[in-house]
Amino acid sequence: MAISRQQLAKELEPGLNALFGLEYQNYENQHVEIFDIETSDRAFEEEVMLSGFANAAVKSEGAAVTFDTANETFTSRYTHETVALAFAITEEAIEDNLYDKISTRYTKALARSMANTKQIKAANVLNNGFSSSFPGGDGKELFATDHPTQSGDAKNELSTSADLSETSLEQALIDIAAFTDERGLKIAARGLKLIIPSELQFTAERIMKSANRVGTADNDLNAIASKGMIPQGYVVNNFLTDTDAFFIKTDVPNGLKMFERAPIKTAMEGDFDTGNVRYKARERYSFGFSDWRGMFGSPGA
Repeated sequence: MAISRQQLAKELEPGLNALFGLEYQNYENQHVEIFDIETSDRAFEEEVMLSGFANAAVKSEGAAVTFDTANETFTSRYTHETVALAFAITEEAIEDNLYDKISTRYTKALARSMANTKQIKAANVLNNGFSSSFPGGDGKELFATDHPTQSGDAKNELSTSADLSETSLEQALIDIAAFTDERGLKIAARGLKLIIPSELQFTAERIMKSANRVGTADNDLNAIASKGMIPQGYVVNNFLTDTDAFFIKTDVPNGLKMFERAPIKTAMEGDFDTGNVRYKARERYSFGFSDWRGMFGSPGA
């Protein structure tokens, strides 16, 4: 249905002082702080986890060397979604509007809706990260204490869920340093960036920026700050829905990814029969994760 003069009645009358409601500031491109962005030229992308070899065995004199095998362990698939929105305005509404170019105002609103949708879809990878209804390539949700590997279960979630604090953040960094690969070999992983909802920004500021320990009468050093344990600091994502969950992006590659299949395009056309003018925005992309070791999280206590 097209936007007609009925929906724009006040804009057709003299004496209107202001039009408002479409000029708010946006939270834009917060996903780039979390996801590695790549382009795609196909309907979906797949990424395969490979296992290496186990620890080397001692070879006795004169004995045969031990052979090991490597294989593919799981596959992560990114299926691109098409996201689109459109609106139409009647010819009469365009002609009779007294105050500004109506199409300009609503095309800005269209762009805002498209951008907001992208931020919601990006944040949902974390919002759904503790739910078994959203499994990754290994059959487990993004954050779990029992990711299956060839050497046993592994975790990227606190064993005991906890709210953000100096203690829980230190334990998360210890757990990240204990990451192993698919065959149980230790990997040199560390936390890079803390990702939090807006409700935790003041807690994060105190933990990350205080020279001394937070909330104690002792004059102990703030080890997280002094050692530079999270070198990229913290970022607030306003689209996270759990007010006490927190996340750490690690330096393990191929973690959270966004594939851009088709960048946003806009189009406008007039309809000969009705005179209506139609406006459309469209883009294709996907958000997801490959290696769960790219993130660590806690859902809060």
